[in-house]
Amino acid sequence: MRENQNKGVKGEMIGVLDFGSQYTKLIARRIRELGVYSEIFPWDISVEELSKRPMEGIILSGGPASTLDPGAPAPDSKIFEMGIPTLGICYGMQIIAKMLGGRVISGKEREYGRTEIKILANSPIFKGLPERSFVWMSHGDSVSDPPPGFRITAESEKTKIAAMEDENKKIYCLQFHPEVIHTDYGMKILENFITEICKAPRNWNMESFLKRISSEIAEKVKGERVLCALSGGVDSTVAATLVKEIIGDRLIAVFVNNGLLREGEPEEVRSFFEERGFNLIYIDASERFLEKLKGVTDPEEKRRIIGHQFISVFDEVASKQGKVRFLLQGTLYPDVIESGSGGKGAAKIKSHHNVGGLPEKLSFELLEPLRELFKDEVRKLGKLLNIPEKILKRHPFPGPGLAVRILGEITKDRLRILRKADKIVQEEFLQSTWYDKVWQAFAVLLPIRSVGVMGDERSYGYSIAIRVVSSEDGMTADWVKLPYELLEKISNRITREVEGVNRVVYDITSKPPATIEWE
Repeated sequence: MRENQNKGVKGEMIGVLDFGSQYTKLIARRIRELGVYSEIFPWDISVEELSKRPMEGIILSGGPASTLDPGAPAPDSKIFEMGIPTLGICYGMQIIAKMLGGRVISGKEREYGRTEIKILANSPIFKGLPERSFVWMSHGDSVSDPPPGFRITAESEKTKIAAMEDENKKIYCLQFHPEVIHTDYGMKILENFITEICKAPRNWNMESFLKRISSEIAEKVKGERVLCALSGGVDSTVAATLVKEIIGDRLIAVFVNNGLLREGEPEEVRSFFEERGFNLIYIDASERFLEKLKGVTDPEEKRRIIGHQFISVFDEVASKQGKVRFLLQGTLYPDVIESGSGGKGAAKIKSHHNVGGLPEKLSFELLEPLRELFKDEVRKLGKLLNIPEKILKRHPFPGPGLAVRILGEITKDRLRILRKADKIVQEEFLQSTWYDKVWQAFAVLLPIRSVGVMGDERSYGYSIAIRVVSSEDGMTADWVKLPYELLEKISNRITREVEGVNRVVYDITSKPPATIEWE
């Protein structure tokens, strides 16, 4: 972590020890949403290092390991002697139990998904909760015997110790995940921990972040020029606007048309940034990208190729601009997490062209001012920067573009089909007022053809999948139960207006177990 990471932030913080869970940074994001600054540390950080920070509480995250395995990751045992409140979540609960004299066993069957728990005792962490509620479980192992001095405070049908605590030592443990939206009172539980138990001041906000990050950027960049990887999406727009306000025309905004954008997008992006006085360079590299992607079907290979081609284009632009030291990107926390960069033991879900897709040797220094933030925080920051609501409310669009929404090989014909289908989805959502009610809505082209009947004749066309999810942060998501009338209208228009498509299906899978994007 940077030594000056908490500049501009008043008061104390909550530290989150990362045991490799995909939800680790979501925990930190939830704490910040409650108005308390939080930072993430590797699970093996020493107490001496932690003690250098103004710590009000510590959270041990979940993780993919088993405490029963040899060499299972375990925190510095002196953490429990620091005298500050500690919360263990899932794996965090199990490692606490093991280290303090309890017993962990391997379950006969995994408990996964929404599960009802019953609160068995009054506890400050459950203050204001009903006796029964639903939580999100995701574990195989479980605590069978609590450590000495601990009492059981909640149970589920399959897990007799769903929560436990030692109030004297200020150690609280949950077998479930309060940080995900699937837990009914998850935010209330976290709020109880940071306010009732930790007594942490609630003074973290985007105003303080803007002050700190602006100071850091000015100090780091000084008189150098910055090349900006511009896409026109929320993230890159906020990042570019932020840096432009600090360094002005020394920001060189490069918009690359990689041939994988949505219909009309290149024209819209150019118009928006030119009207706002950006030093904009437009590069049409569509033929170049498509040639490199010819015959490629593996999702990770697609992302790697796209990432390398982006950097190659930036290198060429920079060589014509004279000395350019920094490359600005709109990288967010979820990008880092899903690329497996979230800490020791973190699982890799997929690479991102602006994280895992970068080549090992890079001629720029990366400038990623939004790397600590989640999407909702970026939108709040954008409001402070006076970016129009129309831009801030845009649904997330993947860096590799339509390449990860076409399963299988990328061809011009498949791009044509998907662009037309996706445009229909966007139009119908905007007309129906559903656009602002969901996190994302888009079309996916499947690499299969099926038999149909069109105009009294046999057809053999592609299938389009419609993906619509609701979410708060993109880390977890639920599929949306759309009105049948809207689905029918979208399906009818696509099969009628998009040549080569004769079937439309609707994706009813949540995240987890699926990701939002299909690749």
